[in-house]
Amino acid sequence: MNDLEMYREQLAICDDRIIDALVERNAIVEKIMAYKEKYGMAILQPAQEAKQERRLEEKLKDNKYREEIRDVFQRILRNSKRIQARKLFSYNIVLIGFMGAGKSTISDYLSTMFDMRLVEMDQEISEREEMSIPDIFATYGEEYFRNLETKLLKEMQSEKNCIISCGGGVALREENVVEMKKNGRVVLLTASPETIYERVKDSDDRPILNGNNNVEFIAELMEKRREKYEAAADVVIQTDNKTILQICEELITKLMELDGR
Repeated sequence: MNDLEMYREQLAICDDRIIDALVERNAIVEKIMAYKEKYGMAILQPAQEAKQERRLEEKLKDNKYREEIRDVFQRILRNSKRIQARKLFSYNIVLIGFMGAGKSTISDYLSTMFDMRLVEMDQEISEREEMSIPDIFATYGEEYFRNLETKLLKEMQSEKNCIISCGGGVALREENVVEMKKNGRVVLLTASPETIYERVKDSDDRPILNGNNNVEFIAELMEKRREKYEAAADVVIQTDNKTILQICEELITKLMELDGR
């Protein structure tokens, strides 16, 4: 055996060790998830994630392969998150609620923590149409826009482990609710009219509030929609005066209870 063949053999042995280590690591991730469930511990633990990050940085300090190893570890951690998501959710999580209730914020956080695909419906439709939402309303009308929402929800039925953040009017259409529930759990995020106003008052992409951006109008519109929102929801989460982490933990807990876990 010449030196090149020897090096290749050593490399193959290293690869086998890496595969065995990854299998062991993924199994441990599943054990941790099972332990958290059994003892009712918080699923999301950003402090532990930060601790792992610090440990990795310390371990790789002054290592000449630092960037390459760090790149690999980032992918390993993302895959760990996917394993957690698959164990928790065999379906899509569909977030509904009035504008400013926190759908975009919560969906973004959940997507990051579990490395789940995020579909922001308004953004997806805007990109496909190559127009802003206000321009779609102005050019084609609300009915056209609502049909685009329904079409997108139907497409998402072939997916799983996705976070779908719906526009404020999506759940008002009964057909949409039917489509949401075919492969998803519907989570309603709510907040007081005053909280909603504070969150949206400086936004210029809320066509339904044009000329009516005030607490009174928001409260009236929320009340008109409340019954349909609540009828569509599998889970309801109040977002007032809660941190993003608190909201997400409550959401996960309620979904697990819904699944009988």
